[in-house]
Order: sequence, then C-alpha cells, then structure tokens
Amino acid sequence: MIRRQGRRSKVAVLMVAAALVLAACGARGAGADGGGGAEGENFTIKFSHVVTPATPKGQAAQRFKEVVEERSGGRITVEIYPNSELYGDKDELQALQSNSVQMLAPASAKFTTVAPALQVLDLPFLFDSVEDIPEVVSPDSAAGKAIYENEALAASNIKVMGLWDNGLKQLSSNTEMRTPDSLAGLSFRIQPSDVLRTQFEKWGASSTPLAFAEVYNALQQGVVNGQENPYSNIESQNMHTVQSHITESNHGYIGYVLVINNQFFETLPADLQEVVQTSADEASTYNRDVAAKLNAEARATIEEAGTTTILDLTPEERQAFKDAVVPSVWEQYADVVGPDLIADLLAEQNSQ
Repeated sequence: MIRRQGRRSKVAVLMVAAALVLAACGARGAGADGGGGAEGENFTIKFSHVVTPATPKGQAAQRFKEVVEERSGGRITVEIYPNSELYGDKDELQALQSNSVQMLAPASAKFTTVAPALQVLDLPFLFDSVEDIPEVVSPDSAAGKAIYENEALAASNIKVMGLWDNGLKQLSSNTEMRTPDSLAGLSFRIQPSDVLRTQFEKWGASSTPLAFAEVYNALQQGVVNGQENPYSNIESQNMHTVQSHITESNHGYIGYVLVINNQFFETLPADLQEVVQTSADEASTYNRDVAAKLNAEARATIEEAGTTTILDLTPEERQAFKDAVVPSVWEQYADVVGPDLIADLLAEQNSQ
C-alpha cells in the first residue's frame, strides 16, 4: 500500500507539472493583447555594435536602452555589447538573422549583399551638409522608402526601426589631399561597398574593405595609406595619431540602419512593439543631436593633439572632388540603387 501511494503521488505531481507547462505555452502563443507574447512576460534584447560607447551610435544605443526599460516597466531588458565585444563587422548580420542578437545598427554599407539598394546612402556627395540629412532620407522621401520599405530586408527577416547618423566623412592619410589627383596611388580602407570602391577609383586611388576594429592597426602598419570616417570615429579610435593629414571633404555619409530581428519583434505583445518603436524614434532624434556635438568636439580634440593637420577645402576645391564622382558614380549604380531613385536624386541636385 505504501508503494502504491508513492507511485500515485509521483504520477499526480507529473500530471500537474505537465498541465502547468501546457498552460504556459498556450499563454505565450496567444498574445492576449495582439502581439505574439503573453501579457506580463519579460523579454531581453541583445543589442550589438562595433564602436565605443562614447560615439554617437554608442550613446544612442544607451539612450534606447534607458527609454525602453523605463517605458516597458522592466518587461524589456536591453543588453548592449559595444566595440565588437559580441560580434564584429563580418558576422553581426548573420547573428541578427539567427536571433543570436535581436538588434544592430550597422552602417548602410554592411547591407550590400543583403539589400544592395541601401547603397544609396553610400553615394558620394548625397548631402552637402548635415542639415540636409533628415529631409533627404525621411521615411516619406524617395531615398527613405528605399530603406524603410526595403523588400530584400523584409525577406531576410530584418525590420528597419530607424536611421542613425554619424555625420559626414572626412579623408585622412599621410599626404596632403587638396585635389583628387592628390589621392592617386594611395590605398584607402573602405566599408564593403562597390559604390565606395568605385568612388576611390574615380579619384585615382585603390581601396581595401576592412572591419572597423582593424582600421587603426592597418593604418599604423601601412597596410593602407588612409581611410574615410566622421571626426568622432577618427578620434575615438585614435586614427589621427597615425595620420598626419585630414581633409575636411564632407564627401560621404555614414548612416547606421537601426534594425531588429523581425521574428523576435513579432513575438512581442502589441504594447511592447509600440514601446520599442517609439523608443527607437526618440533615440534617433537624440542620435542626430549627439552626432553633431561629438563631431565638433572630436575635431577640436584632434587639432589640440597637434599630430594632424586639418585642411579645409574651398568651395571650388570641394567641387573638384564632387565633379570627379557625380554624376558618373551615381549613374553607374542606377540599376543597383534603382533608376527612378537616381533620376529623382539627380534632378534634386540639378535644381539646387
């Protein structure tokens, strides 16, 4: 009798445990408030990026974390992994698609193989100043739709949440660069983008794609002669300490596409989906303000270091760099970016 009662007790315990597991699974799948997850369930977002916490991207990621955790009442925890601590340039997109991380903010050039149309953001001289950026790439603009409504990204389980700025790019090397001819024979590090490769070819230079974390050593060891980046990236990675000249060309744009694993996003209840999106919007606005401030501060820091001469181009000198790549590079990639979009952008340029 004692043994039979013991067996019955074990069976009862197992039946209760099984019922609890089934109930929990049912609640998670139902999504009581319209999303994929159950109301009251907690979620973790792993957010990986490749730059330091002090950069515009790093600070915007921290602001996103703070806003999400506050607005969700602690139901969402955001873990930030900066400076390639978790994944680097070469493997972060794969990690996103496999849901090893849930959010990234890669430079647009990183999407070359996944969504080639995003190379619109790599087009040289797309913007004349940082003030032009919000209008040219707003979600309702022709360029913005190529980003926010990109079908290739959607097919890859990637949802665009926003566009973060790091400002306009400057050229650095150990040679004074006042004209396109000054770049002839030099090699530059680039992000993996055919547009960027062609840009440097038009200026008579060669280029090598390298991960961001590898740039300082490549410059120091002479693997490449120069690179292109906003001031905040140059200063935060100490690139200026191994580059004697910077030309303030403002020739290109580094925009970070804030993305989330769409399958993960869809598992969130509807109220938390809204929290994530509105928090991304707020972080995007914050990012633009921070980028302008930090780039100005970084330029001043570089000047104070005394290791690097900064050359301010005259309007005529900058125009010479522009004429060498616009419209030729834009037209060369019309089939990749979209013929109609290139036509619209060129029409806007000609009307200015």
